[in-house]
Amino acid sequence: MKWFISLIFFFQCIFGQSDSAQFQYSKVLDIPDLSFLNRVYSGLDILEQMDFAPLRGKKIGILCNQTAVNRNGTHLLDLLKSYPDVQVEQIFSPEYGLWGSKEKGKLLKDGYEIDPVHGANIIDIFIRFRKPPEWTVLDLDYILIDLQDTGARQSTFMSTITKLMEVASDFDVPVMLLDRPNPIRADIFDGPVPRPKYQSFEAYHLVPIRHGLTLGEYAIMVNENGWVKDLKRVELHIVPMANYGRSMFFEDSKLPWVNPTPYLKNMETLYLFSGMDLLRGTNLNVGFGTKKPYLRFGAPWLSNRYLKQQLDQLNLPGISFRLIKYKPVGQDKMQKNPQYDHQFCSGLELHITNFKTCDPLAVATSIILMVERLHPREFQWIENGYIDKLYGSNFLRIFAAQKKPPSYLPTLWMHDVLRFATFRKSYLIYD
Repeated sequence: MKWFISLIFFFQCIFGQSDSAQFQYSKVLDIPDLSFLNRVYSGLDILEQMDFAPLRGKKIGILCNQTAVNRNGTHLLDLLKSYPDVQVEQIFSPEYGLWGSKEKGKLLKDGYEIDPVHGANIIDIFIRFRKPPEWTVLDLDYILIDLQDTGARQSTFMSTITKLMEVASDFDVPVMLLDRPNPIRADIFDGPVPRPKYQSFEAYHLVPIRHGLTLGEYAIMVNENGWVKDLKRVELHIVPMANYGRSMFFEDSKLPWVNPTPYLKNMETLYLFSGMDLLRGTNLNVGFGTKKPYLRFGAPWLSNRYLKQQLDQLNLPGISFRLIKYKPVGQDKMQKNPQYDHQFCSGLELHITNFKTCDPLAVATSIILMVERLHPREFQWIENGYIDKLYGSNFLRIFAAQKKPPSYLPTLWMHDVLRFATFRKSYLIYD
């Protein structure tokens, strides 16, 4: 099959290619029409079919993690072993490292991990550096990016990409991003847009919590609007997917799933993450220290039976709650000790009954507001206003203090959503 697709690429390069959106500072590469194959091809799949032609004879840096695999599950770094004229000089690793919780590199030179396949430095640009040191990009001809995003603003991958674009701009290094699906659909966006005062690495850009963009579209939006520091832009090339539709969940793409973080282990967890991650701004345990992060929450002081009654009365669509008792145990080296480590918690376990109707943000904010109302003395916001950074403003705390019904909260961010709906249209590259 590969030779057949490669032949299509050859002829369409000669006789014409499909139209694609062009922007002032960014370019979406033209790719052949593969609709007759009735399957989704990621940006990496497309670049592989091109035999990595744009990178041949060049020195490159790569930002990737364990999710950078092709349709057959082969990792980008392993694919490039067959192309010795693509010189991998630097590998940049995002949050959770190059291989998630299982690192493969070893500290061999100058305190840096070395990739055993290419002999390239592995540069941590989340903990050790927030942006790449200048020396890592000085001699590069290209920077290649391949990451599976979560579809939620709290994910730090786009923040890391932005810092990489900042340094690439300083040294005129082109950036190529291989696009992948928004796993929780790219036709739905919801939640508040951050106020500038509350921007952080988990709310870095002015997009809703559930942004409804692929990472390629998100990067174009950042680049075209000069959201990189000091209005910097890069020469950005997006390798788009083939046969991708905005209304697809990840499973519809039939691409192999690799956990983007150690805690997002399945589609149900990933879907609820966009809302339930807000609970990290409270003194509730949100399943860390158990096998079901984001699928359960609790505390030693929680009256879970009465809380369940109150939440059931809200008739939140697509979600059900089950009474549980559990004891979180901190044992993951990637995470500090969980809330109530080694303490028995009463809580609720969540189960999505209908992905199409479930609203993760409505679920999470309803839980927070109900718990705050039922336990005004025990419930606390995490210090330093962390909830404001996750939410993007102090509106959630103010709303909780006013004791208004949870169903009223979405109307506060609806204005943001409507404005974003108009704003985002210019940067969409898929139907």
